[in-house]
Amino acid sequence: MKLYLSDGTEWGGISFGADTPAVGEVVFTTGMTGYLETLTDPSYYGQIVCFTSPLIGNYGVFRPEAFAAEIDARYESSRIWVKGVLLCEESKIASHYLSNSTFTEWLKSQGIPALSGVDTRALTQHLREQGTIRGAISNTPMDYADPLNERYVPKVSPSKISVIEPTNPTGKTVAFVDCGAKGGIFRNFLNRGVRVIRLPFDINPYDTEHDFDGVFFSNGPGDPETVTETINSMKACIEEDKPVFGICLGCQIMALGAGGKTQKMKYGHRGANQPVAVLDGSAPCMVTTQNHGFEVDANTLPDDFEVWMENLNDRTVEGIKHTTKPFSSVQFHPEACAGPEDAQWLFDRFIDQL
Repeated sequence: MKLYLSDGTEWGGISFGADTPAVGEVVFTTGMTGYLETLTDPSYYGQIVCFTSPLIGNYGVFRPEAFAAEIDARYESSRIWVKGVLLCEESKIASHYLSNSTFTEWLKSQGIPALSGVDTRALTQHLREQGTIRGAISNTPMDYADPLNERYVPKVSPSKISVIEPTNPTGKTVAFVDCGAKGGIFRNFLNRGVRVIRLPFDINPYDTEHDFDGVFFSNGPGDPETVTETINSMKACIEEDKPVFGICLGCQIMALGAGGKTQKMKYGHRGANQPVAVLDGSAPCMVTTQNHGFEVDANTLPDDFEVWMENLNDRTVEGIKHTTKPFSSVQFHPEACAGPEDAQWLFDRFIDQL
């Protein structure tokens, strides 16, 4: 099997995952650790992920451990969401006391194709020069078209409302619009004693019979402009006065709900080493975990919203907030999982507003 890109280039490798073809958007991520969290992050749905770190899989695959209803203590969801995996080298040995499987066994068990021996440095340079490209892991070139046109959120969002209770309740409740949320976000709310009403992407919290103190919009995959149902919910939420907070896709949804626009990035931000500055001086510069291929267009924000944070590498928008109301969102992942925990204070800030 090879990696075939839609620009006509081919990249050799050795198949070590499931013996099945896959088509998706080819992206790279720079994390040296965190492959378990990356592959179980629903935000990666529809993508073939190239790991730039030269060796992946050395600490194996951990057995699941329940944290709360439907939430695992370590994984970001209950399955692998990526379409395929590209590596320089996979570790054939799992060296960790918690491991119960090798990386290869895990990929095969979930039907995920993978290639090792790929020149990941050259591939990453190619993606940086050409921009994100669709491709296929297969024996022959395939149809690279995306039948969903990057409307992926319905594939990863829950189908019904559920309630998750913390073990140390504080009396606060958040309406959690789940567009493909990472388990780490739930764990951060639950660890802080916040009751979570988990909602599908297409349900406006104000249309339910549930009482809540604030609204949260999660991360998720694909083009934010395709998720019109969630954008309409955001519009309704920012017409009210209850606090609203968003992460990643939730940041883009807030901008769209406010009347702004988003745009596709050349190759996106993925990894655990992105520097972010807080422009109002309320916090120091942070190193953050990120996974997104779209950005907020700062020039389209209405007058009552402002850019709150920006990326120190390319000056893209990393956070926005309302000038008077408790509405804010960030483009990165303050829960990390995996990565630095510099931005954990954002959960406390939002909960203090509830």
